[in-house]
Amino acid sequence: MGESEFLAQAEATLNAIEAALDRLNDADMTDVECSRSGNVLEIEFIDNGSKIIVNSQAAMSELWVASRSGGYHYKQKDGKWLNTRDGSELFATLSEEVSKQGGAPVVLTPDA
Repeated sequence: MGESEFLAQAEATLNAIEAALDRLNDADMTDVECSRSGNVLEIEFIDNGSKIIVNSQAAMSELWVASRSGGYHYKQKDGKWLNTRDGSELFATLSEEVSKQGGAPVVLTPDA
C-alpha cells in the first residue's frame, strides 16, 4: 500500500470512529468528547477525564491506539485494521476500550 492510499484509508477510519462516537454521545449512550488535530483523534470521557488516543503513523502504515489498558498497533489487511500482535480488529478493540472507560457497553462499527 502506498503512502497516499494509507493516508486516505487512515483518514476515513478516524472519521468513522469520530462519527460513531458522536452518534453514541447524541443518543446518550456514552458521554464523550472527540477532538481532532491532524492525524490524531482524542476521545475524552467526560465523567472520569480518561482518554483514548487514536493516531495514524504513515511511516509504519499503522494506526496506533493508546488507552488505559495499553497501546495497540493496527495494520490494514483484507480491508480490516488488524492488531499486529494478536490479530484482533480495531473496532472490536475500541468497542471494548470505550465500554471499559465510559462505563457503559457500546459497539462501534466502521460504518460512518
